[in-house]
Amino acid sequence: MALPAVATVIGLIWRDHAAFSTDLVAFILATCAVALVGGLGPALLSAFLGAGLLNFFFTPPYYSLAVAGPENVVTLVAMLIVGAVVALVVDRGARLAEQAARARTEAALLASYARTVLTNPDPLPRLLRKVCENFGVESAAVLEREGDQWISVAGVGPNPCGDPDEADVDVPVTADIHLALVGRRLPAADQRVLETVAGQALLALRQQRMAAETAAARHHAETTELRTALLSAVGHDLRTPLTSIKAAIGSLRDPELALSAADQAELAATVEESADRLSGLVDNLLDSSRLATGAVVPQLRAVTYDEVVARALSGIDERQLVAVAVDEQLPLVIADLGLLERVVANVIGNAVRHGRLRPRRLVDVDGDGRVALDEPEIAVRGSAHGDRVELRVVDHGRGLPRHAADVFSPFQRLGDRDATPGVGLGLSVAKGFTEAMGGTIAAEDTPGGGLTVVISLPAAPSGREIPT
Repeated sequence: MALPAVATVIGLIWRDHAAFSTDLVAFILATCAVALVGGLGPALLSAFLGAGLLNFFFTPPYYSLAVAGPENVVTLVAMLIVGAVVALVVDRGARLAEQAARARTEAALLASYARTVLTNPDPLPRLLRKVCENFGVESAAVLEREGDQWISVAGVGPNPCGDPDEADVDVPVTADIHLALVGRRLPAADQRVLETVAGQALLALRQQRMAAETAAARHHAETTELRTALLSAVGHDLRTPLTSIKAAIGSLRDPELALSAADQAELAATVEESADRLSGLVDNLLDSSRLATGAVVPQLRAVTYDEVVARALSGIDERQLVAVAVDEQLPLVIADLGLLERVVANVIGNAVRHGRLRPRRLVDVDGDGRVALDEPEIAVRGSAHGDRVELRVVDHGRGLPRHAADVFSPFQRLGDRDATPGVGLGLSVAKGFTEAMGGTIAAEDTPGGGLTVVISLPAAPSGREIPT
């Protein structure tokens, strides 16, 4: 408001050198400057004050509010009108600029909230944290009414509100869902933005619940598929050895059937082999159940691959098919001896069943025509690579089809299209046990055809000491 007085002082100093029009322009400029700085009210007051000072000091008769001529009246009125119009225009421009800046800020905030909802796997807590940061409140919560009570669906900050009536800012999203803020009251303009934010919170809540429902539905579908596969596979693999056992026992007990000692021995061997298959099936099912429930707790210590391979081969009937090339000088590995033995036995057993290039040949060596002398078709090799020690089980069978499913998934078998026995859990159990010991297991193509399974475990750092 000092600018009209400044214009008056300058006009009085330069009265002998400046015309009346110059003084008029000076007062109009002062009004414009006041409008830019102070807004509409100060600008209008400056216009009236400037008109009075112009009339008192620069309009004849001087030092009087009387106006001598009509032209001076017109000039003073024009001065007031111009000052008022300029003040209105400048004030409107400032308001529009402020609104535009606020709109840009709100658009940026809403874009950030939308991006959070669309890209964050758990969007609701992140969205509420952003609301607290942007609006300067202490806590924020999304409340949902269930019956007569309000339940906090999500909340951030210290002591988030549990009832909309206790909130400093309550934004209804729907009749049963509210956004509640605690910390300070917000102006009406901010609350309008919060209504849009509340809509984003509703979208985040629905997205979160849809994701949970989708995950539950997927889990249910996978469980149903797994159960169906289990019933189908186990039903077949239980029935086959049981049928063999029943047929063999029936033949042995039939008093009318004359059996030689060799035939009786063969039937007894069939019973034993079928019982072994049942025992292996039950073991794999139990191990798969332990893995699914997280009940596998490895007892880690330093072991040697050659010891593990020897123990694993002792339980394989056709071990003459396996050629072992595992150096005793290989570094020790950190593993659970029992679990690693099961892993190696399952992988070698899988290779014996599925990885043979040709059918078993019977060569008459002792004259009875029943001695099998198949050449070794499965190779077991060990090697060290840095801080890892690998065991490779190599076969030269059919290998994996180009678009085959994961060979380590439960109920996946290389012999799914033929009568090859096995429920398809062996490699799945091997993978679970290996990963439980901190190792990895992978399947590769064997050069020339076939499948190579690579078991990799960390090498023991020194001697038989295990790091804690």
